Amino acid sequence: MDKLAYERELNAQGYKYICGVDEVGRGPLAGPVVCAAVIMPLDNLIDGVDDSKKLSAIKRQTLAKKISEKAIALAICRVEPQVIDEINILQATRRCMKNAVESLEIKPDFVITDGNMKLDIDIPQKSIVKGDALSYTIGAASIVAKQYRDKIMEEYDAEYPEYAFASNKGYGTKAHIKGLLEAGICPVHRKSFTKKWQ
Repeated sequence: MDKLAYERELNAQGYKYICGVDEVGRGPLAGPVVCAAVIMPLDNLIDGVDDSKKLSAIKRQTLAKKISEKAIALAICRVEPQVIDEINILQATRRCMKNAVESLEIKPDFVITDGNMKLDIDIPQKSIVKGDALSYTIGAASIVAKQYRDKIMEEYDAEYPEYAFASNKGYGTKAHIKGLLEAGICPVHRKSFTKKWQ
């Protein structure tokens, strides 16, 4: 499978700076939603870039470092649980992606996003379902975003050990639910996601 098919097509149309955007953390009960926007050189590829969910933690860590070093431009943004509760997760994700794109040091010519997400930006864009597995650029964004968010959740684990955040990253695992039942919610929980434990 050619993971540069979308990028090559856009190159052929005259677009040079193609930005891939992906989010991590729409589903968890706790922690921020994190988005990464990245413009990668397409003539010097990093081997192994794929949907971040398919990669081991060690592989992700190695690739995230390489992507950060090689990227033409890279930005990571986060939207906190309080804002997610206020505007809902879909709007929070859109805001996060938009902020990431607008935080890039180089303005992209074209933006490709994972999923089905139209952004409020003045740049041509296209959404690609399963884009993190189909596009090299979106795959790179997904790895950087996941690595960044995992680190946040590991830090929260040290602060709130009752919920096993280091292992579940805020998702509703058995250990996490047990923590919620015993300790209730903590400041990094999304209140709109955890109503039954409040």
